[in-house]
Amino acid sequence: MAKLRMAVVGAGAIGRAHAEVIAAGNVAELAAIVDPTDAGRAVAVHFGVPWFVDQDALLAAGTVDAAIVATPNQTHLPVSLAFIERGIPVLVEKPIASTLAEARALTAAAEKAGVAVLVGHHRRHNPIARRARDLVRSGTLGRLTSVSVLYTFLKPDSYFELDWRRRAGGGPVLINLIHEIDLIRFICGEIESVQAVTSNAVRGFEVEDSAAVILRLAGGALVTVNVSDTAVAPWSWDMATRESQHYPQLPVPVNSHYLSGTAASLTLPQLDLWRYPGKAGWHEPIARETVPVERADPYAEQIRHLCAVARGEEQPVISAADGTRTLEATLAVHEAARIGAPVALSYGQ
Repeated sequence: MAKLRMAVVGAGAIGRAHAEVIAAGNVAELAAIVDPTDAGRAVAVHFGVPWFVDQDALLAAGTVDAAIVATPNQTHLPVSLAFIERGIPVLVEKPIASTLAEARALTAAAEKAGVAVLVGHHRRHNPIARRARDLVRSGTLGRLTSVSVLYTFLKPDSYFELDWRRRAGGGPVLINLIHEIDLIRFICGEIESVQAVTSNAVRGFEVEDSAAVILRLAGGALVTVNVSDTAVAPWSWDMATRESQHYPQLPVPVNSHYLSGTAASLTLPQLDLWRYPGKAGWHEPIARETVPVERADPYAEQIRHLCAVARGEEQPVISAADGTRTLEATLAVHEAARIGAPVALSYGQ
Protein backbone atom coordinates (compact mmCIF):
# COMPACT_ATOMS: atom_id res chain seq x y z
CA MET A 1 0.00 0.00 0.00
CA ALA A 2 1.38 3.39 -1.00
CA LYS A 3 2.17 5.83 1.78
CA LEU A 4 -0.06 8.88 2.11
CA ARG A 5 1.66 12.15 1.27
CA MET A 6 1.27 14.32 4.35
CA ALA A 7 2.07 18.02 4.76
CA VAL A 8 2.77 19.73 8.07
CA VAL A 9 1.54 23.32 8.18
CA GLY A 10 3.33 25.26 10.91
CA ALA A 11 6.91 24.47 11.88
CA GLY A 12 6.79 25.36 15.56
CA ALA A 13 7.47 22.85 18.33
CA ILE A 14 4.38 20.71 17.76
CA GLY A 15 4.69 20.89 13.98
CA ARG A 16 8.28 19.69 14.17
CA ALA A 17 7.21 16.90 16.51
CA HIS A 18 4.61 15.73 13.99
CA ALA A 19 7.19 15.87 11.21
CA GLU A 20 9.56 13.71 13.28
CA VAL A 21 6.87 11.10 13.87
CA ILE A 22 5.88 10.98 10.20
CA ALA A 23 9.48 10.73 9.03
CA ALA A 24 10.27 7.98 11.53
CA GLY A 25 7.19 5.89 10.70
CA ASN A 26 6.19 3.74 7.79
CA VAL A 27 2.56 4.70 7.19
CA ALA A 28 2.95 8.18 5.70
CA GLU A 29 5.42 10.21 3.68
CA LEU A 30 6.39 13.68 4.88
CA ALA A 31 5.61 15.54 1.67
CA ALA A 32 6.11 19.19 2.64
CA ILE A 33 6.63 21.78 5.35
CA VAL A 34 4.48 24.90 5.13
CA ASP A 35 5.70 27.88 7.14
CA PRO A 36 6.64 31.39 5.94
CA THR A 37 9.60 31.81 8.31
CA ASP A 38 13.28 31.08 7.87
CA ALA A 39 12.89 28.56 10.67
CA GLY A 40 10.23 26.82 8.61
CA ARG A 41 12.55 26.66 5.62
CA ALA A 42 15.25 25.20 7.86
CA VAL A 43 12.89 22.46 9.04
CA ALA A 44 12.10 21.56 5.43
CA VAL A 45 15.82 21.40 4.63
CA HIS A 46 16.40 19.22 7.69
CA PHE A 47 13.86 16.68 6.48
CA GLY A 48 14.78 17.05 2.83
CA VAL A 49 11.25 17.93 1.71
CA PRO A 50 9.73 20.81 -0.28
CA TRP A 51 9.06 24.07 1.55
CA PHE A 52 6.08 26.34 0.91
CA VAL A 53 5.28 29.75 2.35
CA ASP A 54 1.56 29.06 2.73
CA GLN A 55 -1.15 26.48 2.10
CA ASP A 56 -2.18 28.08 -1.20
CA ALA A 57 1.29 27.53 -2.64
CA LEU A 58 1.24 23.95 -1.40
CA LEU A 59 -2.18 23.23 -2.89
CA ALA A 60 -1.16 24.77 -6.20
CA ALA A 61 1.62 22.18 -6.35
CA GLY A 62 -0.89 19.40 -5.69
CA THR A 63 1.42 17.18 -3.69
CA VAL A 64 -0.57 16.11 -0.60
CA ASP A 65 -3.20 13.58 0.45
CA ALA A 66 -3.64 14.86 4.03
CA ALA A 67 -2.46 17.77 6.16
CA ILE A 68 -1.64 18.55 9.77
CA VAL A 69 -2.48 22.12 10.81
CA ALA A 70 -0.16 23.18 13.65
CA THR A 71 -0.34 26.94 13.16
CA PRO A 72 -1.38 29.55 15.78
CA ASN A 73 -4.90 28.91 17.07
CA GLN A 74 -6.44 31.97 15.44
CA THR A 75 -5.38 30.70 11.99
CA HIS A 76 -6.81 27.18 12.31
CA LEU A 77 -10.06 28.10 10.57
CA PRO A 78 -8.74 29.75 7.37
CA VAL A 79 -5.88 27.28 6.97
CA SER A 80 -8.14 24.26 7.46
CA LEU A 81 -10.80 25.64 5.11
CA ALA A 82 -8.27 25.74 2.28
CA PHE A 83 -7.78 21.98 2.58
CA ILE A 84 -11.45 21.20 3.19
CA GLU A 85 -12.37 23.02 -0.03
CA ARG A 86 -9.98 20.71 -1.90
CA GLY A 87 -11.41 17.60 -0.24
CA ILE A 88 -8.20 16.93 1.71
CA PRO A 89 -8.52 15.42 5.23
CA VAL A 90 -7.03 17.50 8.02
CA LEU A 91 -5.71 16.93 11.52
CA VAL A 92 -6.04 20.24 13.38
CA GLU A 93 -3.95 20.67 16.49
CA LYS A 94 -5.79 21.42 19.71
CA PRO A 95 -7.64 23.55 20.41
CA ILE A 96 -9.65 23.21 17.22
CA ALA A 97 -9.94 27.02 17.07
CA SER A 98 -9.51 30.09 19.24
CA THR A 99 -13.27 30.73 19.61
CA LEU A 100 -16.44 28.66 19.62
CA ALA A 101 -17.75 30.56 16.60
CA GLU A 102 -14.67 29.62 14.58
CA ALA A 103 -14.82 26.01 15.79
CA ARG A 104 -18.46 25.70 14.77
CA ALA A 105 -17.75 27.28 11.38
CA LEU A 106 -14.94 24.79 10.78
CA THR A 107 -17.18 21.90 11.84
CA ALA A 108 -20.01 23.04 9.58
CA ALA A 109 -17.69 23.41 6.60
CA ALA A 110 -16.23 19.93 7.12
CA GLU A 111 -19.65 18.32 7.48
CA LYS A 112 -21.04 20.11 4.43
CA ALA A 113 -18.08 19.08 2.30
CA GLY A 114 -17.98 15.55 3.67
CA VAL A 115 -14.29 15.93 4.50
CA ALA A 116 -12.80 14.38 7.63
CA VAL A 117 -11.39 16.83 10.16
CA LEU A 118 -9.66 15.34 13.18
CA VAL A 119 -8.53 17.26 16.27
CA GLY A 120 -5.12 16.64 17.82
CA HIS A 121 -6.11 15.48 21.28
CA HIS A 122 -3.46 12.80 21.11
CA ARG A 123 -4.15 11.25 24.51
CA ARG A 124 -7.18 9.48 23.06
CA HIS A 125 -4.72 7.37 21.08
CA ASN A 126 -2.85 6.21 24.17
CA PRO A 127 -3.67 2.55 24.97
CA ILE A 128 -3.79 3.48 28.66
CA ALA A 129 -6.64 5.92 28.04
CA ARG A 130 -8.45 3.43 25.83
CA ARG A 131 -8.13 0.68 28.44
CA ALA A 132 -9.47 3.00 31.13
CA ARG A 133 -12.40 3.94 28.91
CA ASP A 134 -13.18 0.26 28.35
CA LEU A 135 -13.11 -0.43 32.10
CA VAL A 136 -15.49 2.45 32.82
CA ARG A 137 -17.87 1.56 30.00
CA SER A 138 -17.89 -2.15 30.83
CA GLY A 139 -19.07 -1.42 34.36
CA THR A 140 -15.94 -2.78 36.03
CA LEU A 141 -15.87 0.28 38.32
CA GLY A 142 -19.62 0.11 38.92
CA ARG A 143 -21.22 3.52 38.87
CA LEU A 144 -18.63 6.27 38.60
CA THR A 145 -18.92 8.57 41.62
CA SER A 146 -15.88 10.84 41.61
CA VAL A 147 -12.69 11.60 39.73
CA SER A 148 -9.66 13.50 41.04
CA VAL A 149 -7.02 14.88 38.68
CA LEU A 150 -3.70 16.53 39.47
CA TYR A 151 -1.95 18.46 36.72
CA THR A 152 0.90 20.14 38.60
CA PHE A 153 4.25 20.93 37.00
CA LEU A 154 6.78 23.73 36.67
CA LYS A 155 7.30 25.85 33.57
CA PRO A 156 10.71 27.56 33.75
CA ASP A 157 11.09 31.32 33.48
CA SER A 158 12.44 30.95 29.94
CA TYR A 159 9.06 29.59 28.82
CA PHE A 160 7.55 33.03 29.38
CA GLU A 161 10.01 34.92 27.20
CA LEU A 162 7.32 34.76 24.50
CA ASP A 163 4.90 37.57 25.33
CA TRP A 164 1.71 35.69 24.38
CA ARG A 165 2.39 33.15 27.14
CA ARG A 166 1.97 35.93 29.72
CA ARG A 167 -1.33 37.12 28.25
CA ALA A 168 -4.93 35.93 28.58
CA GLY A 169 -5.44 32.68 26.72
CA GLY A 170 -1.78 31.69 26.95
CA GLY A 171 -1.95 29.98 30.33
CA PRO A 172 -2.41 26.45 31.63
CA VAL A 173 -6.19 26.40 31.13
CA LEU A 174 -6.19 26.62 27.32
CA ILE A 175 -2.70 25.20 26.80
CA ASN A 176 -2.73 22.31 29.27
CA LEU A 177 -6.07 21.82 31.05
CA ILE A 178 -7.83 21.32 27.72
CA HIS A 179 -6.05 17.94 27.53
CA GLU A 180 -7.60 16.94 30.86
CA ILE A 181 -11.04 18.13 29.81
CA ASP A 182 -10.85 16.02 26.66
CA LEU A 183 -9.48 12.96 28.47
CA ILE A 184 -12.27 13.15 31.06
CA ARG A 185 -14.88 13.37 28.31
CA PHE A 186 -13.31 10.44 26.49
CA ILE A 187 -12.98 8.12 29.49
CA CYS A 188 -15.74 9.19 31.87
CA GLY A 189 -18.51 10.73 29.76
CA GLU A 190 -19.98 14.10 28.93
CA ILE A 191 -19.55 17.17 31.11
CA GLU A 192 -22.78 18.95 32.09
CA SER A 193 -21.52 21.91 34.12
CA VAL A 194 -18.32 23.66 35.17
CA GLN A 195 -17.28 25.58 38.28
CA ALA A 196 -13.83 27.13 38.61
CA VAL A 197 -11.50 29.49 40.43
CA THR A 198 -8.29 30.75 38.84
CA SER A 199 -5.29 32.54 40.31
CA ASN A 200 -2.24 34.43 39.07
CA ALA A 201 -0.84 34.93 42.57
CA VAL A 202 2.58 33.38 41.99
CA ARG A 203 3.81 35.11 38.84
CA GLY A 204 1.40 38.02 38.71
CA PHE A 205 1.00 37.81 34.94
CA GLU A 206 -2.22 38.72 33.18
CA VAL A 207 -2.78 35.02 32.58
CA GLU A 208 -3.60 32.50 35.31
CA ASP A 209 -0.92 30.22 36.70
CA SER A 210 -3.28 27.96 38.69
CA ALA A 211 -6.88 26.80 38.54
CA ALA A 212 -9.21 24.63 40.62
CA VAL A 213 -12.08 23.15 38.65
CA ILE A 214 -15.19 21.12 39.52
CA LEU A 215 -17.00 19.32 36.71
CA ARG A 216 -20.37 17.59 36.95
CA LEU A 217 -20.73 14.68 34.55
CA ALA A 218 -23.94 13.58 32.87
CA GLY A 219 -24.20 10.55 35.17
CA GLY A 220 -23.88 12.67 38.30
CA ALA A 221 -20.22 11.98 39.07
CA LEU A 222 -18.11 14.90 40.26
CA VAL A 223 -14.64 15.64 38.93
CA THR A 224 -12.06 17.86 40.60
CA VAL A 225 -9.06 19.09 38.64
CA ASN A 226 -6.17 21.05 40.12
CA VAL A 227 -3.81 22.55 37.58
CA SER A 228 -0.75 24.71 38.22
CA ASP A 229 2.31 25.43 36.12
CA THR A 230 4.18 26.91 39.11
CA ALA A 231 4.49 23.72 41.17
CA VAL A 232 7.56 21.58 41.74
CA ALA A 233 5.78 18.24 41.35
CA PRO A 234 5.67 15.12 39.16
CA TRP A 235 1.89 14.67 39.32
CA SER A 236 0.84 15.21 35.75
CA TRP A 237 -0.15 12.90 32.90
CA ASP A 238 2.77 14.17 30.83
CA MET A 239 5.45 13.36 33.39
CA ALA A 240 3.79 10.15 34.57
CA THR A 241 3.34 8.65 31.08
CA ARG A 242 6.34 10.20 29.30
CA GLU A 243 4.33 10.27 26.08
CA SER A 244 7.02 12.71 24.98
CA GLN A 245 10.64 11.81 25.62
CA HIS A 246 11.26 15.47 26.51
CA TYR A 247 10.11 14.52 30.01
CA PRO A 248 12.64 12.79 32.30
CA GLN A 249 12.31 9.31 33.70
CA LEU A 250 10.87 9.56 37.23
CA PRO A 251 12.58 7.68 40.07
CA VAL A 252 9.29 5.96 40.98
CA PRO A 253 5.97 5.48 39.14
CA VAL A 254 3.34 8.10 39.93
CA ASN A 255 -0.32 8.63 39.14
CA SER A 256 -2.20 11.75 38.16
CA HIS A 257 -5.80 10.51 37.83
CA TYR A 258 -7.98 8.72 40.39
CA LEU A 259 -11.32 7.30 39.23
CA SER A 260 -13.66 6.06 41.97
CA GLY A 261 -16.72 3.88 41.46
CA THR A 262 -19.23 1.88 43.49
CA ALA A 263 -17.54 -1.44 42.57
CA ALA A 264 -13.88 -0.50 42.10
CA SER A 265 -11.48 2.38 41.62
CA LEU A 266 -8.72 2.97 39.10
CA THR A 267 -5.53 5.01 38.96
CA LEU A 268 -3.96 6.44 35.83
CA PRO A 269 -1.62 6.06 34.18
CA GLN A 270 -0.46 3.06 36.24
CA LEU A 271 -3.83 1.29 35.83
CA ASP A 272 -4.00 0.07 39.43
CA LEU A 273 -7.46 -1.40 40.00
CA TRP A 274 -8.64 -1.43 43.63
CA ARG A 275 -11.61 -3.54 44.77
CA TYR A 276 -12.80 -5.80 47.55
CA PRO A 277 -12.15 -9.53 47.01
CA GLY A 278 -14.91 -10.42 49.48
CA LYS A 279 -17.08 -8.44 51.84
CA ALA A 280 -17.04 -4.72 51.01
CA GLY A 281 -16.60 -1.91 53.50
CA TRP A 282 -13.96 0.51 54.69
CA HIS A 283 -12.92 -1.83 57.52
CA GLU A 284 -12.45 -4.77 55.12
CA PRO A 285 -9.27 -5.80 53.27
CA ILE A 286 -9.03 -4.26 49.80
CA ALA A 287 -6.95 -5.70 46.98
CA ARG A 288 -4.97 -4.13 44.18
CA GLU A 289 -4.25 -5.51 40.74
CA THR A 290 -2.51 -3.86 37.81
CA VAL A 291 -4.46 -3.98 34.57
CA PRO A 292 -2.22 -5.09 31.69
CA VAL A 293 -1.92 -2.91 28.62
CA GLU A 294 0.37 -2.91 25.63
CA ARG A 295 2.12 0.46 25.49
CA ALA A 296 2.30 2.44 22.25
CA ASP A 297 3.28 5.93 21.11
CA PRO A 298 0.03 7.94 20.90
CA TYR A 299 1.57 10.40 18.43
CA ALA A 300 2.49 7.59 16.03
CA GLU A 301 -0.94 6.01 16.51
CA GLN A 302 -2.53 9.38 15.74
CA ILE A 303 -0.70 9.52 12.40
CA ARG A 304 -1.69 5.93 11.60
CA HIS A 305 -5.30 6.80 12.42
CA LEU A 306 -5.22 9.89 10.19
CA CYS A 307 -4.04 7.72 7.31
CA ALA A 308 -6.79 5.17 7.98
CA VAL A 309 -9.45 7.89 8.10
CA ALA A 310 -8.13 9.43 4.87
CA ARG A 311 -8.46 6.01 3.18
CA GLY A 312 -12.00 5.57 4.51
CA GLU A 313 -11.00 2.63 6.73
CA GLU A 314 -11.81 4.23 10.11
CA GLN A 315 -14.03 6.93 11.57
CA PRO A 316 -12.38 9.82 13.46
CA VAL A 317 -11.63 9.10 17.11
CA ILE A 318 -12.19 12.81 17.68
CA SER A 319 -14.07 14.74 15.03
CA ALA A 320 -14.37 18.49 14.59
CA ALA A 321 -17.72 18.43 16.39
CA ASP A 322 -16.22 16.48 19.29
CA GLY A 323 -13.23 18.81 19.47
CA THR A 324 -15.62 21.75 19.58
CA ARG A 325 -17.35 20.28 22.63
CA THR A 326 -13.99 19.97 24.38
CA LEU A 327 -13.24 23.60 23.55
CA GLU A 328 -16.64 24.71 24.89
CA ALA A 329 -16.08 22.91 28.18
CA THR A 330 -12.58 24.38 28.50
CA LEU A 331 -13.66 27.94 27.75
CA ALA A 332 -16.35 27.49 30.39
CA VAL A 333 -13.58 27.26 33.00
CA HIS A 334 -12.62 30.88 32.35
CA GLU A 335 -16.27 31.95 32.23
CA ALA A 336 -17.12 30.18 35.50
CA ALA A 337 -14.12 31.79 37.19
CA ARG A 338 -15.11 35.21 35.83
CA ILE A 339 -18.73 35.13 37.03
CA GLY A 340 -18.12 33.12 40.20
CA ALA A 341 -20.91 30.67 39.42
CA PRO A 342 -21.42 27.33 37.64
CA VAL A 343 -21.71 27.34 33.86
CA ALA A 344 -24.10 24.84 32.28
CA LEU A 345 -22.93 23.47 28.94
CA SER A 346 -25.31 23.39 25.99
CA TYR A 347 -22.87 22.12 23.32
CA GLY A 348 -24.48 24.32 20.71
CA GLN A 349 -28.02 23.16 21.44
